[in-house]
Amino acid sequence: MAITGILSRERAEDRTLGTEHPENAPLSIDDMTVAYHHKPVLWDIEYDAPEKKLIGIIGPNGAGKSTLIKSVLDLVPRASGRVLIYGHPYAQQRHLVGYVPQRESVDWDFPVTALDVVTMGRYAKIGWCRPVTRTHREAARNAMDRVGMADYASRQISQLSGGQQQRIFLARALVQDAQLYFMDEPFSGVDAATEKAIITLLQDLLANGKTVLCVHHDLQTVPEYFDEVVLLNMRIVAAGPTRDVFTPEMLQKTYGGKLTLLDEAGHALARARRR
Repeated sequence: MAITGILSRERAEDRTLGTEHPENAPLSIDDMTVAYHHKPVLWDIEYDAPEKKLIGIIGPNGAGKSTLIKSVLDLVPRASGRVLIYGHPYAQQRHLVGYVPQRESVDWDFPVTALDVVTMGRYAKIGWCRPVTRTHREAARNAMDRVGMADYASRQISQLSGGQQQRIFLARALVQDAQLYFMDEPFSGVDAATEKAIITLLQDLLANGKTVLCVHHDLQTVPEYFDEVVLLNMRIVAAGPTRDVFTPEMLQKTYGGKLTLLDEAGHALARARRR
């Protein structure tokens, strides 16, 4: 039997029938499976993102965290399931979504300036084959200023440091003025100043009514950074408010006994609860 047939049968056996999703949730995922070369990477995903929250997607390497985002954004095909953004398919709601990919997945040698990259975030508003007006350039410059990169507008993107490149991609997402943001490990490989700038920016987005889902790997900072978490290891182990879900028991189920990581998370939880 084909892998999709097996998965469909098993989902039918253990899934509660009549599952309902909020009509206008920022993100609703229903019965989603993703497979690469007939091998499941994500299996039976059911999730509704709460509105106006900063949500961390947490799990071990190979758990499918980046794949979850890419499948929502139609960057990788789904074997089954349905994804809705504010009640409609992503293709109809692109203008409401901002995306910051992993820095390692970007061709930084492409001959464009930092300002060019940020302005790309305005293309949905500019339209195809239409000139970039002063208004759009100014919006891009304002976004660069918000991430502390206004002085680098004319710099070729490959000449920037890793942290500076990450800030430029954050500015590109900002200039879209989206309602729902997906960020794939935005803190990876950045210096302390950039990490502080990123978390400040995320808090600003939250204060302005945005919803942010962020793949994150540093367990120690989870209680400090995120309102809610999704614990993922091929399936969703648990999802909900950080205080309720980010517990030693749930982490044990998610990571399967990687004790060093769990000890670090335990210390982070203890610090958070002492505040």
